[in-house]
Amino acid sequence: MALIKWRGREWDPFRELLDLEKEFQRFFDTSLELLPERVSKEGIWSPSLDVAEDKENIIIKADLPGVKQQDINISITGDILTLQGERKREEEVKDKSYHRIERFYGVFKRSFTLPPYADTTKVKATYKDGVLEIVIPKTEESKPKQIKVEVK
Repeated sequence: MALIKWRGREWDPFRELLDLEKEFQRFFDTSLELLPERVSKEGIWSPSLDVAEDKENIIIKADLPGVKQQDINISITGDILTLQGERKREEEVKDKSYHRIERFYGVFKRSFTLPPYADTTKVKATYKDGVLEIVIPKTEESKPKQIKVEVK
């Protein structure tokens, strides 16, 4: 039997909580490939997107490869912008045998709370090459104004 020298460290419940938090973080950072087949391939997916802001607009770009324009729905209710749609599975050919399926299919829905300075009456959306771009202008009151300082 091997003896291990006691280092004088007492049990620390806060360290245990931090370890538990790290495990939860690792779990939620895990790829969807590790989920069961029925969950990861049909019905659950979320498009990647970027949200940016400049002096004039709020810009949202979403990657929606393989999604047809008629399968995309954008709506605004109050200050909530909702992007939803569906990527449909291609017709399966009976002569093929798949070795690996990694693309996701099914419905998606993403919602964003817009800031109070977003002008929701003038929203424009374009869809080109599988990328959806939503441009939300800012209200005139929120745009920066230049004030000239007089020197006396």
